[in-house]
Amino acid sequence: MDIYLMLKAVIMGLVEGATEFIPVSSTGHLIITGEWLDFLSKDKRDVFEIIIQLGAVLAVCVEYRQRLWQTVQRIQTDTNAQHFVRNLIIAFLPAAVIGLALHHQIKQYLFSSFTVGIALVVGGVLILLIEKFVPEGKTTEVDRITAKQALQIGFAQSLALFPGMSRSGATIMGGMCFGLSRQTATEFSFFLALPIMFAATGLDLYQARDLLSLDDALIFLIGFIVSFLTALMVIRALIRFVAQHSFAVFAWYRIVFGILVLVFFAH
Repeated sequence: MDIYLMLKAVIMGLVEGATEFIPVSSTGHLIITGEWLDFLSKDKRDVFEIIIQLGAVLAVCVEYRQRLWQTVQRIQTDTNAQHFVRNLIIAFLPAAVIGLALHHQIKQYLFSSFTVGIALVVGGVLILLIEKFVPEGKTTEVDRITAKQALQIGFAQSLALFPGMSRSGATIMGGMCFGLSRQTATEFSFFLALPIMFAATGLDLYQARDLLSLDDALIFLIGFIVSFLTALMVIRALIRFVAQHSFAVFAWYRIVFGILVLVFFAH
């Protein structure tokens, strides 16, 4: 096994785990990093990215395993558990329906350095505007989110179908716009990653099933593990961060990185 290929897999796993749950667009970073590293062929790189995204979403399952297990146990009798699951389903549907309908077109026409660069800059500006002009939300617990808020967040999440916009950014900023506190919006974004990412990666894996090979198993496993461990650390750090800070630092990072992408990678 090529040591340089393994190192590239580690870097890709680090990028996915570090960026999946912060509002900077993991997809955008993976596109740019993959092109920069010249990592695998385009088709195999796409499959690799699916695998490492599963590693990141598994980190949510592990970090919130107690909450998720309690929800499963109490779903038939506990109102909060029922509302929690209902809200996840409601918020999941808009992006799922739109993404399923436009999946081929998005993959074919929007996955480029140019679109990522534009989306990074636009998303960064939107975050700055929301942080400056939207007051702190009054919904301070995930269990207090209403069905209407969940639907609004679901439509906001649909913006993330555009590569570079960021799923976490769209859901967190959407949550803040529709009355959630910064910390509650962030936590709900973690939970909402479960259905949307499992559905998206499941569909992608099914469509790419002919590209799966045991020859690539070690590279995929390395990326998966690195992504999982990195994402787990980021999830824990982000909850502490948003308790005392705004997302402005991520907005400025997006703007600077987006401009660099447009200058050096987009062509």
